[in-house]
Formats: sequence, C-alpha cells, structure tokens
Amino acid sequence: QVQLVESGGGSVQAGGSLRLSCAAAGYTYSCMAWFRQAPGKEREGVARIVTGGGNTVYADAVKGRFTISQDNAKNTLYLQMNSLKPEDTAMYYCAAQRGYCSGNWYTEASFTYWGQGTQVTVSS
Repeated sequence: QVQLVESGGGSVQAGGSLRLSCAAAGYTYSCMAWFRQAPGKEREGVARIVTGGGNTVYADAVKGRFTISQDNAKNTLYLQMNSLKPEDTAMYYCAAQRGYCSGNWYTEASFTYWGQGTQVTVSS
C-alpha cells in the first residue's frame, strides 16, 4: 500500500528553521519531491531528489535556504528549511514517482503519489 506521511511542520518566526520528514512506504520510488501550496495559489515544486543517485534540484525561491535529503535505510525524505520567510508559509506535500524524474518535475502532473501535507507558518 502506497503511503507517504509528512511530519515536522509548525509555526516559526522569520529567520527560523524547520525540518520536514516524509515516511514512505509501498514502492521503491525513483524520484521524490517536496511541493507547497499557499492559500489561493497553485501547488508548486520546492525541491526534488533522484533517490538512487542523490541528484537534487531546487526552485529559485528556496535555493541556498532549503536542503532536500533522504535516508534510504529509513525510507524517509527530509526537507531542511533555514532562514524561513513569511512567504514560505504554505501546506507542504511530499510527492513520489516510481519512474525517473522528469524535466518538469515542478508540476503536479509529474508525480503520482502524494502525502496529506503538513502546515508551515512563518510569522514576521
């Protein structure tokens, strides 16, 4: 059974840090990512990782502040978020794909499996 369960969200002041986790079960996923969706906005890709080789790509808005990583032994995906800004406030989702990462990984259609999300709120 496919299961992606996020945790680690919360409320933090601007400049603070949070680490999100995504416990994955069901398949061996070749590509995993973090997305976010703010109220009234489309869901957007934040970062993705090739689970086999560790290659990572980030959205411009989070480069240098966020780090995506994985622990294959624990089947867990992480997103370390530093220097958080109020505009980072959103519901954050874990996404997974059995096939290879596509060039347009930042679109919802590129991923088949999704978690339920964890809320991140950054206050100024």
